[in-house]
Amino acid sequence: MTKSEGIRPLKGPTTTPQSPAGTQPAAAGLTGIALVVVLTGYALSIVDASIVNVALTSISDDLHGGPAALELVVSGYGLTYALGLVLGGRLGDAFGRRRLYACGLAAFTLTSALCGAAPTIEFLVAARLLQGAAAAMLVPQVLATIQAATAGQARARAIGLYGATAALGMVVGQILGGLLVSLDVAGMGWRSVFAINVPIGVAALLAVRRVPATRAGARPGFDPVGTVLFGVTMVCVLAVVVAGPDLGWPLWLWALLVAAAVGAVALARTERALEARGGSPLLSPSVLSHPGMRRGLAAVVPFSAGFGAFLFVYALVAQGHFGFDGLASGAVLSPFAVAFFVVTLFTPRIAAALGGRIVTLGALVQGTGVLLLALVVRLGWPHPSLVLVCVGIAFFGVGAALTGPTLFRMILADVPSAQAGMGSGVLVTSQQMATALGATVGGTLYVSVAGALSTVSAAVCVLALLACFSVTVLVISLKLPDPG
Repeated sequence: MTKSEGIRPLKGPTTTPQSPAGTQPAAAGLTGIALVVVLTGYALSIVDASIVNVALTSISDDLHGGPAALELVVSGYGLTYALGLVLGGRLGDAFGRRRLYACGLAAFTLTSALCGAAPTIEFLVAARLLQGAAAAMLVPQVLATIQAATAGQARARAIGLYGATAALGMVVGQILGGLLVSLDVAGMGWRSVFAINVPIGVAALLAVRRVPATRAGARPGFDPVGTVLFGVTMVCVLAVVVAGPDLGWPLWLWALLVAAAVGAVALARTERALEARGGSPLLSPSVLSHPGMRRGLAAVVPFSAGFGAFLFVYALVAQGHFGFDGLASGAVLSPFAVAFFVVTLFTPRIAAALGGRIVTLGALVQGTGVLLLALVVRLGWPHPSLVLVCVGIAFFGVGAALTGPTLFRMILADVPSAQAGMGSGVLVTSQQMATALGATVGGTLYVSVAGALSTVSAAVCVLALLACFSVTVLVISLKLPDPG
């Protein structure tokens, strides 16, 4: 990205309504270099969610970890990541987003080194938990900085690249992990999948001064009751999502959903009362009540759930039935990544022409890709055409590129700059939770149908579920406002 192509500074006064947290100081603008710096940290957090998957066998052989410990190596990162996102965003609003981003990136780089040097499986699990917490500190600052330092087409381009980074990161994690393990760089084996983060993280830290320093004009207060209630609610939900498939969905596990519902109700009442008294709630009810955020989040949930189910079940089919290794299965996903990246470059222009109907178009294209995949798999099993599979995956990527970044813009459009961190934390938390839920639901459906009927029937059933998710997004899109 050349300097002339960078994200231009925001000029003139903002018309965004102000919050009780105070007025946002004028940002210096988000240059192309600054955008690359913040997206680098975000890319590392995304890649590390999947890069370890292809190294689990090597980790088990080296550190003698059992299935439960290996599950924690994968899910432990996601747990602390999802738990800390809202708090991380709120801390960025209070203490400065660049400062929190730098601290989070430094912690992520350090914990990556600890993961790579882990002498035991217990040490690796602990380091992964800390790595997820570090990612939760840095990730909300990325969207919050974009929200506070850009506007109009500049913001649309930046959020489009943010979405492309997420999509590319998930695919690159699969490909890069398989490549590093197979090459056995410097005899490091699986440790290289963590060690690679260190030089990249250090390079980004050296350039972090190029990122504009933004924060709320008045430091928001701390909300201990809301933080505890939010944490309890999230832990209950995550425990069901993560542990359910392995434990066989025992009755006592479902009781956690009741506890989560009680916690959510108590959280809503506590936050409303605190905001009515002029306090600074962790989750501002007035901000969350905006139509753009409320309806946008309602669409993000099925969109992200479908994406999570697709990636998880694709890995099961590609590596389990077709015998692809991590590198090959990731390579087959490259049409998705390429299509997503290319389309995001034109998404702002398409959104300017279609307004909110760009999400409707995206849902239609994505649904078309899913139906094409279902048809190809059903008719071509057990050896479906790889070309047609790639075409279907590319359609899925085009639809995701039209939908995802546009929804992000809609959700954040009504969030005051002073609360951009909180809004970003809510958005990314919803996205992560829905992705994990989609993977769990899709994986459970696939395993259940495959056991009762056949693998091809299971794959088609999951694709039908994805089509239902696309239809849900399409219906919600009919009442979405134009992207801001």
